[in-house]
Amino acid sequence: MDSPPEKIPVRTYSPAPAMADPLNLLREMFADLRISRGLAWQITLRDFKALYRQSYAGYLWAFLPPLFASATFIILQSGNVVNFAKTDIPYVAFVLIGTILWQVFADSLSNPMRVMQSSKPMLTKINFPREALILSALQMSLINFAIRLVILIPIALWFRFPIGGGTLLFPVGILALILLGTTIGLFLATIGMLYQDVARGLMLVTNLWMFLTPVVFPVTGNGLAGRLMQINPVTPLLETSRDWFTGKQPDMLGQFLLITALTLVGLAIAWIVYRIFLPRVIERLGM
Repeated sequence: MDSPPEKIPVRTYSPAPAMADPLNLLREMFADLRISRGLAWQITLRDFKALYRQSYAGYLWAFLPPLFASATFIILQSGNVVNFAKTDIPYVAFVLIGTILWQVFADSLSNPMRVMQSSKPMLTKINFPREALILSALQMSLINFAIRLVILIPIALWFRFPIGGGTLLFPVGILALILLGTTIGLFLATIGMLYQDVARGLMLVTNLWMFLTPVVFPVTGNGLAGRLMQINPVTPLLETSRDWFTGKQPDMLGQFLLITALTLVGLAIAWIVYRIFLPRVIERLGM
């Protein structure tokens, strides 16, 4: 027999600020996180099917953007239209892996806002644990990456990258990229419910951000772009993940650990901000 669905606990709401009792706030947050797992999965399935519905190419759209972006730079490099610094691995592998890893981050950056936009009718009409939307955004990011493994695995086999301890750590790098994107996206998603400019501006910033990250060319210290690439928080996460996948010793492991630790702290803060301010946003949406 199927187990009965978990009930949402009945709470007495008070006009007192949520941060007046931080311990009680944290208890409620983790309780709602636990009971929202089933609902989060249903939202994920709904959004995943909607993402590829009424599309002739269907699920191929999960592969086409990184493949076309990679092909563009491979053609430019092979035709000497652009000359990037020499990479430690074949350039084709470098750009394919980098583009897929960047897409993992970009998806996780936009997923919180996308999930909240698609769930706007639910938010204004139904009382449910809002943590379900955060879990759904994370699940969608993980599913999209799992699909793109279909590209990464043949790359590893074709270029005969060694399998070792670093390979086992590669999922840690993916998780770090997803958590960083989700953290930033969660900060933006709440205000993005009110203003469409946030989503449009995020798209513009993401396009520029990619060229300040070692996605299609290696890290350089030259000029303003090089300095921005050095302080870009995505750089050590993407570089270390690519090094692990290709069997190299990571050069930016210290920065990777620092950014990951800061990401976990930032995710906790973003969750609290989301928890406190989302009800006020919903009130404005319902006006």
